[in-house]
Amino acid sequence: MFGRRRKRSEDAVDHIDDVTSDESAEDTLADESVTDTAAASRVRLEPEPRPDGPWDLSEVREAGEGRVDLGGLFVPGVEGMELRVEVAGDAIVAATVVLRDSAVQLQAFAAPKREGIWHEVREEIASGITQQGGVVDETQGPLGWELRAQVPVALPDGTQGVQLVRFVGCDGPRWFLRGVISGQGAVQPQTAGLLEQIFKDTVVVRGDSPMAPRDPIVLKLPDDAQMVAEGLQQDDSEGSRFAGGVERLERGPEISEIR
Repeated sequence: MFGRRRKRSEDAVDHIDDVTSDESAEDTLADESVTDTAAASRVRLEPEPRPDGPWDLSEVREAGEGRVDLGGLFVPGVEGMELRVEVAGDAIVAATVVLRDSAVQLQAFAAPKREGIWHEVREEIASGITQQGGVVDETQGPLGWELRAQVPVALPDGTQGVQLVRFVGCDGPRWFLRGVISGQGAVQPQTAGLLEQIFKDTVVVRGDSPMAPRDPIVLKLPDDAQMVAEGLQQDDSEGSRFAGGVERLERGPEISEIR
């Protein structure tokens, strides 16, 4: 009726195993708790205030005054600028303002009602660029948190080069606006004041239609646009839709010029 009593050494080993198992379980629970807490805090980050823009359509009286109507975006018009569109499939999903030797690409996405996503998007972009062998620096700029990146690109002669770009972003009510600054405005950020002002003065038209978070807000051509379909490119790349745009900053279809 009585089992054989194990040796003291066996009892000690079992005791150590039990303690180790308990500690491992506690460590696992602690790690899961930290992860859950971090995830919860990330999810609950609300959009930052936007006292200087970019603007939601509901926040401006005359969105079309001094701006080009692209449907999902009203883009400020600046003397001497070229406005180009970027195409994904059959849809226009981004606009690029070219001003002398600099450019800013604008793209708007649907977002959750009370959740900012720019913090997550920055991580996705940085991860994608570093996986390509690029270098990314996260810093506070005139438009808030931004990424200043050195992105590997193929040069016309077939060799590898590096393109300097700045990724900026802003969370709005149910939308997110991303900007990609290239050219001299990325090489010398202090010269990008006008491009930064264009980003801040852009108006986003989210609309009332149901959209999945992170779906692009589709744009349209202005009624009086003169389309020059030169260098028309489509986005067939895989990966994060937010990390795109760098390779599409070459000469694209010009739709208007503001003089």
